[in-house]
Amino acid sequence: MKKPKKQKQSVIYILFFVACVLVLWITGCSQKTQTAQTSCSQPKPNIVLILTDDLGWGDVSCYGATKIQTPNIDRLAAGGIRFTNGYAPSSTCTPTRYAIMTGQYGWRQSTRRTGILDGDAPLAIAPGSFTLPAMLQQAGYKTALVGKWHLGLGDGKTVVNFNDKIAPGPLEVGFDQAFFIPATVDRVPCVFIENHHVAKLAPADPIRVSYRGPLGNEPAGRDHPEMLKVPADNQHADVVINGISRIGYMTGGQDARWVDENITDTLADRTVTFLEQNKDRPFFLYLGTHDPHVPHMPHPRFRGKSGCGIRGDAIVQLDWLVGKVMSTLDTLGVADNTLVIFTSDNGPVLFDGYFDGSLEDVNGHQPAGGLHGWKYLVYEGGTRVPLIVRWPAKIRSGTTTDQMFCLVDLLSTCATITGQSIPPDTAIDSMELSDVLLGKTDRQIRNAVIQHGISDTLSIRQADWKFIPANAKRQTTGIGRGANPKDQRFAESIITEDLLFNLADDPAETKNIIDQHPQKAKQLKSLMEKIEQYGHR
Repeated sequence: MKKPKKQKQSVIYILFFVACVLVLWITGCSQKTQTAQTSCSQPKPNIVLILTDDLGWGDVSCYGATKIQTPNIDRLAAGGIRFTNGYAPSSTCTPTRYAIMTGQYGWRQSTRRTGILDGDAPLAIAPGSFTLPAMLQQAGYKTALVGKWHLGLGDGKTVVNFNDKIAPGPLEVGFDQAFFIPATVDRVPCVFIENHHVAKLAPADPIRVSYRGPLGNEPAGRDHPEMLKVPADNQHADVVINGISRIGYMTGGQDARWVDENITDTLADRTVTFLEQNKDRPFFLYLGTHDPHVPHMPHPRFRGKSGCGIRGDAIVQLDWLVGKVMSTLDTLGVADNTLVIFTSDNGPVLFDGYFDGSLEDVNGHQPAGGLHGWKYLVYEGGTRVPLIVRWPAKIRSGTTTDQMFCLVDLLSTCATITGQSIPPDTAIDSMELSDVLLGKTDRQIRNAVIQHGISDTLSIRQADWKFIPANAKRQTTGIGRGANPKDQRFAESIITEDLLFNLADDPAETKNIIDQHPQKAKQLKSLMEKIEQYGHR
């Protein structure tokens, strides 16, 4: 018996529909497989973070400096993206470094100190924490620290013994290897630490360190000014090492002590060695430079090269180091797939304890590029820093952006770039800004940033508005042992009235317009309190 014609047509339509679905499903699966294979075949980018020390927004020529020339840093910018609104999480060193490592502002910490740490302070990050290098370790990266650390050593339960295994430290928070300066170069101990031990330490010449008083017969700068290469203030007038008086005291370790003029060459050599040894696998290098932090002691071949005094010469030396890193990446054939991030831990300062002529010999150079304030303060000059990102395989060269990016965002952003996830309740201030970092969007994703200064002072920027609450009742802490609170470096940290600025009209923060816009100030204060409580994520 024959089926009706209409029934036959229905069957044909159904079969045709099923066939189309199957074709689409097979095609989709094939495309997904191809995408997965392509994704797997794409190598993870190498990551090099160059974190300079006290380099200002206007200290390099690609940001407008005319008196000092930085050709290597300029070439880095020409090959990638330059941020005009890049921010350090703090205007001092340790809190910024903590925020980069953890994705959380340093001022949140109550149990672990994140002020300007001395060289024997305990580790500010709990061992085993989720950090930027630990995350990259999990992603298969070889991770290394070369240069300045300044996040503490030891557990705080016992005094750090610099003659034995020094732990916990960088290796306990995500680095496979580390060759580092314990704190700042103007603080003891004046030695490099390699992994868990002082490098080149002779057992017969043990090190002792104290921040409480003199040790042995080592001369102090305040007692023997004739021994000094440069005079220093009382805070920097303790033990004399290499003709420079430091903060704190130490004895022993003569063979292990660094020579300040050779530090940059040493860091360059260690950097090149690491890159050569790991060129065939994904690597993360955190290069913490000591330039242009005090004491300014560039190698003699850089003396007088800047025309802006010894601090300017230190910047020329820094530029050389950047050139060394870039040329090594080129020589090894890994530059195209290497994400290089160049920035600074906070804004600049001309006088910071040593009477070395940096202030007098500036020759018209403007370290903050016309912004108000400097290191230690919550004004723009204290936290807005150079930020240059280059990844030839992914970032269009010669790009400039005014989008906001804070260094606390590096953890979440690198997590996305490397295909990692952020555990709950961690990195609460770190925003995922990979599209911003790679120049893929014009959308302003981060709309506000908290700025942190000495004595845990805070301010907030949202879009073009900047609010700084009065803090005159806050105790002046964190300035450092022996420092004078009336010193010009810290004088502006005490703010007696609420301040409101519009940075579009007044980038130098000269006109307090809070009386004209009280509601805006109220909104910003409320937003700052909300971020303080809940974070950015």
